[in-house]
Amino acid sequence: MALMDIGVLFVAFNFIGAVYGADVYVGREIGELNSYHHQVGGKVYAVNKNTFLIKNFMYDGNGQDTFFWAGSRPRPGPQGFIVPNEFGRTNILDRYLNKDITLTLPERTIVEIKWLAVYDLTRLESFGEIYIPEYFEPPQEIILNKLSSRSGEVQSGAVIIKESKTILIQDFVYDGSGEEVYFWVGVGPQPHSKGSKIPDEHGFMTPLKKYNKKTITLELPGDLTVFTVDWLSVYDIKNQRVLGSIIIPEDLNVPPSLVKVIPHENSMPNCEQLHKNLQLSWDVFGSQVTLELAAQVDEMDYIAFGMSGSPTEPKMVDGDVVIAFMDGHLQHLVDYNISSYMPCTKLLGQHKGVCEDDKVGGHQNYQAHNSKREDGVNVFTFRRPLTTPDDGDTPYPAEGEAMIIWALGRLDINQQPTMHYAWSKVKQPIEFARAAGERNCFAFTRSTKPKLKPWGPFHLADPALREFTARLGPDGGPRGYSGMTKQESETGLAWYINGYMTPSVYLKRDTRYRFLVEGGSNPYDPKSYHPMIITDEPHGGYSQLTEEQQKDVRVLAGIGYSVRGDSRPTAAGRLCLWKHPPEIDRRKDVEFMTFERYRNSLSLNCDDEGKAAVLEFKPNKSWPDVVYYNSWTGKNMGWRLYILDEINTEKILREAASNSMLVSVPAIHVYILIVVGLWSYFMVLV
Repeated sequence: MALMDIGVLFVAFNFIGAVYGADVYVGREIGELNSYHHQVGGKVYAVNKNTFLIKNFMYDGNGQDTFFWAGSRPRPGPQGFIVPNEFGRTNILDRYLNKDITLTLPERTIVEIKWLAVYDLTRLESFGEIYIPEYFEPPQEIILNKLSSRSGEVQSGAVIIKESKTILIQDFVYDGSGEEVYFWVGVGPQPHSKGSKIPDEHGFMTPLKKYNKKTITLELPGDLTVFTVDWLSVYDIKNQRVLGSIIIPEDLNVPPSLVKVIPHENSMPNCEQLHKNLQLSWDVFGSQVTLELAAQVDEMDYIAFGMSGSPTEPKMVDGDVVIAFMDGHLQHLVDYNISSYMPCTKLLGQHKGVCEDDKVGGHQNYQAHNSKREDGVNVFTFRRPLTTPDDGDTPYPAEGEAMIIWALGRLDINQQPTMHYAWSKVKQPIEFARAAGERNCFAFTRSTKPKLKPWGPFHLADPALREFTARLGPDGGPRGYSGMTKQESETGLAWYINGYMTPSVYLKRDTRYRFLVEGGSNPYDPKSYHPMIITDEPHGGYSQLTEEQQKDVRVLAGIGYSVRGDSRPTAAGRLCLWKHPPEIDRRKDVEFMTFERYRNSLSLNCDDEGKAAVLEFKPNKSWPDVVYYNSWTGKNMGWRLYILDEINTEKILREAASNSMLVSVPAIHVYILIVVGLWSYFMVLV
């Protein structure tokens, strides 16, 4: 096992013990260490086939040449091997005082050894040891049958219990036709309506959509484990029907979970879990509603919650929300009006997009009570009148269901919200005036997840190329723009150059180039107005900068000036946009392992009227070595232009591969197709 994995085990079992205490399931018990010298003691568990957990381990540290030691001889002796400590190192043991530690056997399993000891190699003496019982079976994943379905509406391969909170379903099939179908767990001999909804594989608490032989991993929420539920089902709440299910056996010998459970409680009478990482609590009293938003988010993240722009579906545009975030110990609650899927943008003298109410003629109507950040969870409590005098505000209904919207996202350097990474795409109506006491929330959970591998970076380095197409498309989430550039697209859009998302483009000095720009030319809609610009700063959004900020930016192409000295874009062509088809959920972009598959899942939509704008320029000796293509309107949509005296394709790709572990050999093959100008061939190939 890698050193990082050992560290994860060590940290996980330490915080599991801290949260739950002695009663938490930590693995299969082997027994107490037999103590002979130096106060050795502790209780030993098997975590999985090659990992031990020793709880409350004691050792005074006074041995001369003492290690963790294991072997396959009948008794501890010099014929054995060193077991690395909890940090994966083979150092002489220090002092331990009631410490919980995990030890991983190197290239062996627990059933291949007969004992584990604290052993001194100089004295050839065991200070303490435990023997592995004969026929001992360490915890391991359990493979069950497939989901059973009388109606045939649900199919699957094997259901696998990975560990005490994680269930994997292979080749899951469901047509997505039900209105209120969820993953559902409970107790009892058979599935029934009194069970509990659990999040889908992405943490959403919304009805299931179509699955076609997809292998998914479900995490049991809160303090639920495979030991506290008797079955897992796919359940239709509206029609009270079980579409498919499986019984979870008793007395499972599975590894303990590495998921940390973070309890959160409050005194509010009502609570709904909107997402694995977000819960809403509330209390209506008279003409006021008191709300609490609790979310497991990063320090620079925001929470948005409010009323939908449509009474029948969750719609961000025309919505009315509060955006809450922490700045150190200082809370911020800001009333926003949403007129477009864009950061607040001033075009033709009007503010449009996600704008503070003050900027569009409204007022701040939320009254903050208190806030805190604790164990990675931000909590905000605040109040608002059910109805306000602002024209842009949507009332909280005093009776009946309300169509809400919510989102989690990241703040930019100016503490403005960027495009969200989780949001309410599917209906989650709330009845604010319902009878008090209905709390459908669970504790937050956190686990160490592998870092997603970005699709790129991509490189266009063909010395023969003189013309490029520039169109727009979705930013692709953490595998896309943010993963490749380490910047968050504020618009959710990115430039696609010759069909590739924000590649680095290599240009030769004193050579004329043309970019055929199709980023939209409608200045009345900031989402559809992205003239291309080239400057010496990496973010773009030149039109939204103050006059003082604009003075610090060197404009190289794409911006002209009127007689009065006002700046204006010069490369505003028709809109060509790569879009998700209606059946594709943008929240699941991370499931695409390669950009080629992702891009081919999109459809290209171009305006019938208009044509591409031509951005023509010739980099000269005064240009910096690195400049940036971006949008006149929105920030963080483009990337780098390298200005070189000569373009050496082989050298560029070699350096790109050596400088980034993200570039794989198959990817380089794709890059070569691009740089030799075979774009038309590639479009046919994929």
